[in-house]
Amino acid sequence: MIKYAKISPEMLKTELFSGFSRRQEVTKCWRREGGRWVVKDIAFVDDWDSGDHERVLRQLRGVLESGGAVWGAFDGDALKGFASVSGGLIGSRKQYAVLEELHVSEDRRRQGIGRELFGLAADSARELGAEKLYISTMSAVESQGFYVGMGCVEALEPDPGHVEKEPCDVQREYAL
Repeated sequence: MIKYAKISPEMLKTELFSGFSRRQEVTKCWRREGGRWVVKDIAFVDDWDSGDHERVLRQLRGVLESGGAVWGAFDGDALKGFASVSGGLIGSRKQYAVLEELHVSEDRRRQGIGRELFGLAADSARELGAEKLYISTMSAVESQGFYVGMGCVEALEPDPGHVEKEPCDVQREYAL
């Protein structure tokens, strides 16, 4: 049975990822061409190694230091999913809280964990005073299907920093 809890700074150690597999085999991605979105045959495997774990741990620590929140989905002691929302707001009116991460372990996808983590992240964004959640998300068809299914739309105000960092990502928002 999955239990959801906030992740504290003390929990952010490499062992946290010992039961977590980020692996995703991607075959199709959305790309903007001629002012419209099209699906392209783009294949790759997104998988994390220990270097990625360290990078994500640093980012999650930064989220907590900024006053944000990190939520985990646990099967016993094993992390099976997590989401994080930064503490600072962005946008022309500071209307967006940023969903920095949302991942579910390969062995536990399509079981409602992502939906629950998204809801917890949205609650954290509301507590920060945001009007919307901002998501710079992988363009894989499966990833986009999840966010559209959650009610996310294309961001009305794409954040230049996120666009520059990940030019192939789709910039989305979710009204809180």
